[in-house]
Amino acid sequence: MANKGPSYGMSRKVQSKIENKYDKELEEQLVEWITVQCGPDVGRPDCGRLCSQVWLKNGVILSKLVNSLCPDGSKSVKVPENLPSGVFKQMEQVAEFLKAAENYGVTKTNMFQTVDLFEGKDMAAVQRTLKTLGSLAVTKNDGHYCGDPNWLMKKVQEHKREFTESQLQEGTHAIGLQMGSNRGASQAGMTGYRQPWQIIS
Repeated sequence: MANKGPSYGMSRKVQSKIENKYDKELEEQLVEWITVQCGPDVGRPDCGRLCSQVWLKNGVILSKLVNSLCPDGSKSVKVPENLPSGVFKQMEQVAEFLKAAENYGVTKTNMFQTVDLFEGKDMAAVQRTLKTLGSLAVTKNDGHYCGDPNWLMKKVQEHKREFTESQLQEGTHAIGLQMGSNRGASQAGMTGYRQPWQIIS
């Protein structure tokens, strides 16, 4: 990969806005959850955006994270025994995590791109993906989530309502307020405000 020099002008402003979206409090919560979910052998990074990026960059911890959320015996990402040292191997490992996260239920709009993590371009997007993954795990409540459920927000679930046939019949006789009302004031008996125009040819 080519070395990238510092940004100037508009590029610098855009990069600065992206970096300002990074949430340090959310970083602490996510690190806490990942270490509880994956076990103490994954280690713990120092505080800061760059330390988190280096910690997750090779994709191994992310792969262990998504595997720990899967049912026993069905690991969605193969984790290498030795840490991948090559750049493309590491990026491939991150791409495998993204594919597994999508299969788990994370939408494409909440996904980060591999370069966002690998080159540290948008660590806020990485946070968003991990937060969504954790929220889905809390919502599924299938026993694979470890840690405090209050660390991550539970997703809203649909609440289906069942109506009896008689309740549905009653609904057909009511006029919705969006259509107006058939009760109260009416214009019955009212006359025009003035005489009609007399058109003489």
